[in-house]
Amino acid sequence: MRIVSLNAWGGAEYDALAAWLPGCGADVVCLQEVTSTAGQSGWTRFDDGERSLPQRADLFADTAALLPGHQASFLASDAGPVADGAGRSHRQEFGLATFVDRRIPLVGQEASFVHGDFVDHRTWAIADRSRIAHAVRLVDRAGGRAVAVVHLHGLRDPAGKHDTPARLQQARRLAALVERIRRPDDLVVVAGDLNLLPASETFAVLGELGLVDLVGTRDTRTSLYRKPIRHASYLLVSDPSAVRAFDAPATPEVSDHRPLVLDV
Repeated sequence: MRIVSLNAWGGAEYDALAAWLPGCGADVVCLQEVTSTAGQSGWTRFDDGERSLPQRADLFADTAALLPGHQASFLASDAGPVADGAGRSHRQEFGLATFVDRRIPLVGQEASFVHGDFVDHRTWAIADRSRIAHAVRLVDRAGGRAVAVVHLHGLRDPAGKHDTPARLQQARRLAALVERIRRPDDLVVVAGDLNLLPASETFAVLGELGLVDLVGTRDTRTSLYRKPIRHASYLLVSDPSAVRAFDAPATPEVSDHRPLVLDV
């Protein structure tokens, strides 16, 4: 089973993403920073007072069209205004998308907010945005065991990626979700853009569940990201012996984040 996790950056590099994703061989695709705007397609622009970024109006629908053999789910963490090319405003939902190959039995799932709750913003907040996590439980026929995959987009703090009380609470809520979805013999995978430094106390919280980080201090950013701190995305597993391969390839550049690619 191949699991891919990626912060898709709202589809800002959509052409490269569309060229790469269908052929990457992923059985499970976990995307963060996914957009969904009812009745809209093409491009929009997002502004939060700190950043102005091009985004796909409906990256979820775009990606679902790229992966017709996968069962698709979208979960909104919050929503707010975006502008189309003519300057018209639209309400855009922002959150997570999960795609599971239809040949793999999906036997359970749960979503839970790990920070805040759904907010419909009049203007986008710069900090303290709500965060949701999505967990799916799958049957890996080839591997002969169930696999619980959990992903999230961790809390962003303009002050940096250091530990905070809010991030510790987020870790505990994430751990509680993992505990609810998994069964004793499951292989557990937790992935996403956690917005943390490698020494974060979050890894100790998840370590209490037997989860081991595979990323460590490696660079998970592409050349499109200009800031010096190169740590963002992580992937943890409950059984490292089940890992056949793991990589965070620098190319092709489909986002300002590198994809995390796990074979188990």
